This record gives sequence, structure tokens and C-alpha cells, in this order.
Amino acid sequence: MKQFTTDSLLTIHQWIEKQLTFKKTIKFIVPNPDNSKNALGYKAWINLAELHFCKMLTPKIVSNKKIELTFQKLNIDNSFHNDNVIDKKEKYGITSKFFTIDKNSEPTFLLAYKRALESVKISTRKEILNLGINKADEFELIQELIDKESFKTINFRGIDHSASAIAFAKERFPQKNFYFYQHDINLLNKLELPKADLIISIGTFQTPEINYKPFLMSLVQNHLTSNGSFILGFPNSRWIDNELIYGAKAPNYPYSEMSLLFNDVIFTKRYLQQKKFRVTITGREYIFITATKINF
Repeated sequence: MKQFTTDSLLTIHQWIEKQLTFKKTIKFIVPNPDNSKNALGYKAWINLAELHFCKMLTPKIVSNKKIELTFQKLNIDNSFHNDNVIDKKEKYGITSKFFTIDKNSEPTFLLAYKRALESVKISTRKEILNLGINKADEFELIQELIDKESFKTINFRGIDHSASAIAFAKERFPQKNFYFYQHDINLLNKLELPKADLIISIGTFQTPEINYKPFLMSLVQNHLTSNGSFILGFPNSRWIDNELIYGAKAPNYPYSEMSLLFNDVIFTKRYLQQKKFRVTITGREYIFITATKINF
């Protein structure tokens, strides 16, 4: 079995890259980071596995000074990004790969979203609108964060074009203060909803069907109260084999390229600042823009 002792990270990377051209699983021995001075830590090995589109299995102790690592190649084809569906409205419905994803189980998503909710003082909100609600995971975390009485005083509204996802969300939250709509968010005006004091949307606005910049302007002008806030999540990642892989994927690039992501993020920040919002950018695999109105 291949052993690395004082080899450079570049040497290790090149060996892994070569092995993965004809193997799905590779094993190798490295210094034990718990007992070897200057050895790479487990976080570095997990990052290296991810960069090679692998997951790292549980390490094995070889000796006090050595461990055996196993990198297992992810099935790149097993991703909702590759789903070919006849009914585009059900691309993210209950039978899709996307529906199996639980973002709230990913620490980098959960803690960034939690921080955003705290920044907008979520327990004080009265009318929340979620665009691209899917199975309502974002509402679940709100329910966990605030007390039961405050939760009952908020009207939660969720919109999605998937009928099956909306049906699931209705069963998940049958309370009277929850309203779900199977609808095209491009035609949001037709629903004639009350203005929201918090608009949430995670990973929805980057779809080709939405003309993002004028859509955002319309939300500010027509659908948000004068003291309303935004929590917007922009994917800087891909889901492969149910693993969250860092880095936005752009067309025509074989690697992560984030120009389109940063273009949307910077536009959003500048536009909302012009409209007198205080704006923060946080997160990692999902970039969160949190915007709260500045009170003079």
C-alpha cells in the first residue's frame, strides 16, 4: 500500500489524481495527525477528498504514528443537477433527487442561516414569504429557534411551482398560520398577497427562468413592507451523491468558476444599500445576503 511520510501535498494530489482515473476507491497511509508533529490534520484530508470529488471513509489506525485513509469516488451522475424530467415544474418535486437533500443537516448551511434569522430578529416578524419553498425546510428551523407563542403570531407563506412539494409542505405544516401556493413566482403579483416584512429565498433566484435583477427590484418595490428584510441564499456548491461539494459550477467550465455568483451577490448588495438596507454577506457553500432596513 502506498505510504506518504514527508511528501509534499502537491505530490500526494498528483498521485491521487492519477489513481482515480482507473479506481473508484483508493487507500494510502499517512502520518497520524494526533501523534505526528507537522502532520496534515483530518480537515485537510477531508478537503482534499472533496476537491477530488470523493468522500473520505473512517480512517484506520495502523500504528501510533500512522493511519490508513480511504477515498471513495462520488458518483458524479447522481445529482439533481443532471435530472432530466418531462414536467419541468416537478424537477424539484417529491420524486426528485433534490427532494432527498436536507440542507439543515449541513453545518455550514445551518449556522449561516441561523445567523441570518437572528440578524432579522425573526421572532418579531409577522408576515414571512418564502419564494421557492419546496418542502419548507427553512420554516422548520424557524420553528426550532423561536418560542411557541411567537411562532403562532407569524403568518408563513410559501410559493413553489412543484405541486407535489407544496402538497408535502401543507402536510408538514397544517397550522392555520401557514399558507402554501403552487404558483410561478414570476407571476407573484397575481396572488395579491399582503406585503411581507421578511422575504426568504434559498437557491431559487439563480434559475434561468427568473430574470433576477428586475425581479429583485420588483420585490423591494411591490412586495416588502417599509421596514421589511431579506434573507437570500446563493448556492456556492453542488450536490453530488448527496454530498455538498463546495464551489459554484458555471457552464463551459470543468471546475468551479464563480463569476456569475459574485455578479448576482454584488449587484444585490449594492442595490439594497441604495434602498437604505444594511447588508451583510456570510456563508460558504451557500452565500447568504441578509438585508435589514436602516431606521433614521
